[in-house]
Order: sequence, then structure tokens, then C-alpha cells
Amino acid sequence: MNTDILKLQPAIVWQYFKEILEIPRPSKKEEKIISYLLKFGNEQNLETNQDEIGNVLIRKPATPGMENLKSVVLQSHIDMVCEKNSDKVHDFDNDPIESVIDGDWVTANGTTLGADDGIGIAAQLAILASKDIEHGPIECLFTIDEETGLTGAFGLKPGFLQSDILLNLDSEDEGQLFIGCAGGQDTQAWLPFDYEESPEKHKAYKIMVSGLKGGHSGDEINKGHANANKILNRFLWCKKDDFGLKLVVFDGGNLRNAIAREAFAIVLIPEENVKNVIDAVAKFKEMSRAEFNITEPLMEITIDEVSMPETIIDNESFDELVNAIYGCPHGVIAMSQSIDDFVETSTNLASVKFQEDEILITTSQRSSVESEKQDITNMVKSVFKLAGARTLTSEGYPGWTPNPDSDIVRITVNSYKKLFNIEPEVLAIHAGLECGLIGDKYPGMDMISFGPTIKRAHSPEEKIEIETVSKFWDLTLDVLKNIPNR
Repeated sequence: MNTDILKLQPAIVWQYFKEILEIPRPSKKEEKIISYLLKFGNEQNLETNQDEIGNVLIRKPATPGMENLKSVVLQSHIDMVCEKNSDKVHDFDNDPIESVIDGDWVTANGTTLGADDGIGIAAQLAILASKDIEHGPIECLFTIDEETGLTGAFGLKPGFLQSDILLNLDSEDEGQLFIGCAGGQDTQAWLPFDYEESPEKHKAYKIMVSGLKGGHSGDEINKGHANANKILNRFLWCKKDDFGLKLVVFDGGNLRNAIAREAFAIVLIPEENVKNVIDAVAKFKEMSRAEFNITEPLMEITIDEVSMPETIIDNESFDELVNAIYGCPHGVIAMSQSIDDFVETSTNLASVKFQEDEILITTSQRSSVESEKQDITNMVKSVFKLAGARTLTSEGYPGWTPNPDSDIVRITVNSYKKLFNIEPEVLAIHAGLECGLIGDKYPGMDMISFGPTIKRAHSPEEKIEIETVSKFWDLTLDVLKNIPNR
């Protein structure tokens, strides 16, 4: 297993990426990476500030002769999605990420890698530390808690930034330049339930869906990946009454912006039906794997006996839960009518979690059309209200309206063509970028987003393509050299 990423090029970027991998930085727990950034800025003798919400801003003066260029802010987020395989022992609050070189890619050992957006941080630090890179006045903005609430971008105050142009370093497809993004919001539902004593002459079994690819609920919602919550629920809905199943617990998914990779339910089965249920799981697995034979080749659906619990949830609540999850939409709702192959509206059935006397179902909705975002949100809410749940929708965040004629788009396209002798794609992204919120706080900010190729973000299969890091680095430096005068 090759783990020496310090031999990769550009060396300075991989050096800082390696340092970042050593620093735990879960969303909402960014204290260690914030301390690292503040120390870095001060040691480089650069103006270093932190705002009230926790964002870090480091300013670097222009190199000699480039003082008259417009000021540019390079921006990335410092938190990472913390997902791991169920058999991986890893403490995201304390343990470093173990990187692995796998052919043309860098990945992690059983966990998310955090290239989203650790590679953006690394590029910023490399520029700030350099003595020979040409650029005008720059600011490097490091925002907190992008993954679980866009907290840093929401809390950004007017006046904190002084730049006219923003380079967002949080895109995941090299060769694609993003000039717009979807807005989004989350919808949660709480379904109440009562406990009952476990009946006699039953056995307890754990039914589990695993091995799915998961992935980013915006950028990869159109890839045809299965949702573990929907698959598990389909079995329960279809077989609940046939075999007299009783539900102990349903647990699936974790993060609002990740497609659920794993889900399990513990059920009680009448003793006389145990063999029938085991056979039904095997047939359901065969059917499900056939349906997803291309996109989910590693899907597993297992059933194993477990210890008998003292209580189950009441049958009425079991009915309400499986009906609501079955009825709740998931996936692409509408494609754009104006941009080819662009997802316009989607929703993600992210997680199902049992609490003390309620079941919490978390979903997220996205759309580049504000009215459609609200419409799909209402659709999701209506399903859970029919089941008797109370619902709450987050404030949400705005989209970023594309401006294909902007100066920074023209500059970046020209740099890309000059460097690589190919025309880049200029498009919008279905994922939420902080550009929407930053543009809302700084009207008139000229913005673009680009990055190296990252696959399977938000899952333990996350990987970054080595070759594209060099291209990302070269493009960033060439853009900085070609910023216009004020």
C-alpha cells in the first residue's frame, strides 16, 4: 500500500494537503484546523483575521509590479464530511486521515478523504507561503461548517472581504468551470410512536442494506445510485403484513447532503415465519441487485439473528413510518429545460433515526429555480404530514445566478485554453456552493468555481485524481497572473 503522497506533484500542494490530513476537522468541530490556519498566517507575517462566526481570512500583498491588479479572494471551506465503512475503526475527532495512492488516484483507508475541500485549502496555503508566484492583492477566505449548514457563509458580514473577484476552489470536475449553482434547504419530520412489550414466540433479526456507493446528494443525485433507506423500507412495506413483522428500530443514512449508503432494521418475526422471511430477503436481494446491476454492483442485503429486545414500536406507527418513507420522493425531480443534462430540481431522503419517542427523518431539497425548490419541499412535507408527523424546513440558501459574460469567466476560459489547448465546459452545478450566499452578501462580486477531479465525495470511496491536481494548480496560478487592473 503506497501512502507517500509527498512524492506527488505539485509538491507544495501535496505537502500542505498532507498536513491538513493530520488535523481533525469535522463539521462544527473545526477548532484544530482554525488554530492551524491562524498560526500559519502569523508565522508567514501575513494579515490574519477571524470573524465572529469563525471564518479565517488571510491577506497577502501583491508581488512587485502587480499592485494595480484587482484584488482576488480565493475561497474554500475547512470542514469535511466524516463517513466511514461500518467495519472501520476511526475517531474523526482525534485520528488523522490515512491517505492511500491507488493508481492514478489518492483515496483514504476506509474513510472519507476530505479532499472536499482539503485540496482547496492546500492550494491557498501554497500560494500564501510562496515567494515566487505572481499575483495581485489576494485574500484567502476559509469558511467553517459548509457541509452541515453553510454556517460560515451565512455568517459572513459585509465589509470582511475587500476583493472584487472570487475564486471558489470547491468544484470536483476538472475541465468544468462553474458559474452558477442550485439553492437548497432541508426538511425534517418527527413521527411519534409508542413502545409495546415484545410478543412471545417471536425471534429478532437484523436486516441490513450495505455496500452502496452513496455520494453527494447534489452532484451525484443523477448517477442512479440506490438509496439504502428506500431499499430497506421497500422490503419492510412489502413483507410487513405477509409475515407479521414487528419493528424494533430503523436506522439509515447519516448526513443530510449524502445519499444513504447503509440502513438496517431490527424486526421481530413469528417463529413459524422465520424461514420464509430469510428466503424472502434472499429473493429481494437478487431482485434489487438486478435492478441496480450497473450502478450498485456491491450491494448487500443480509439478515442475521440478534438478541430479543424488551420492546417494539406500536404497529400503527410502523405502518405510518413505512408508508411515509415509501411515499417520500427521492432523486431527480426535474431536468433543466435550458441547460443540457443539468439537474434542475431534486430531493434526498437522507436519514432515518430513532429518538426517545419519535422517529426523525431528514431530507434535503435542491433547485436552481426558487419556486421549484419550494414546490418539492411542499411535496415532501405533505407526505409526512399525512403520516401524522410534525415537520420543519430550514431557512435554506440561495442559488447563484450564472453570468457567462463576466470578466472572470472570460479570463479563466482563456487561461484554460492556453494551458491545455482545449475548451473547458462552462456550466452550472446542482450542488450548493457558498458562492450563492457570498454573492448575496457582496452584490456585484465576480465569481467562478473550479477544482480538480474528486469522485465519490461524502463517502468512504472518495478519491482525487492526481493528474488533475497539477492542472488545477496551473490554472489557478495563470488566472491570478491575468487579473485585470482596477
